[in-house]
Amino acid sequence: MAFTIDINGIPRSIDVDGDTPLLWVLRDVLGMTGTKFGCGVALCGACTVHIDGTATRACITPVDSVGSSKVTTIEAVGATPAGAKIQQAWLDHEVVQCGYCQSGQIMSASALLASNPHPSDADIDDAMSGNICRCGTYVRIREAIKLAAQSSGKAGLS
Repeated sequence: MAFTIDINGIPRSIDVDGDTPLLWVLRDVLGMTGTKFGCGVALCGACTVHIDGTATRACITPVDSVGSSKVTTIEAVGATPAGAKIQQAWLDHEVVQCGYCQSGQIMSASALLASNPHPSDADIDDAMSGNICRCGTYVRIREAIKLAAQSSGKAGLS
């Protein structure tokens, strides 16, 4: 079946079954390998993308459910104010160890800051729950999110 979906601001035409997970459309059909496969059942967060700004697990999102929504992947999140601040904070705090989960971590953190520029620890815990890091960089992740929030000043991030 033919679909046109907006990915990173570009309409992309694809011909796949409607129940094909968005993750496989991104990785296998479009060659966008920044979004990772982890568990396949939305438990690890490695496949997180934004759909209309909301952190969403691409492994369980059928492509026919995307419709006219805007999909943002790790390849373009740095062009958003929240994504740019998160990516810089990730570098400043040397968050990445093996790196496999980091695209999903960054996508969840940037969605958090876009909707809540000054999150509490509880807000961070809620937004980041379900994003698993086998290397255990959770302390650096939290500190990077706090740094990005501090650098946002009074202006909102979107």
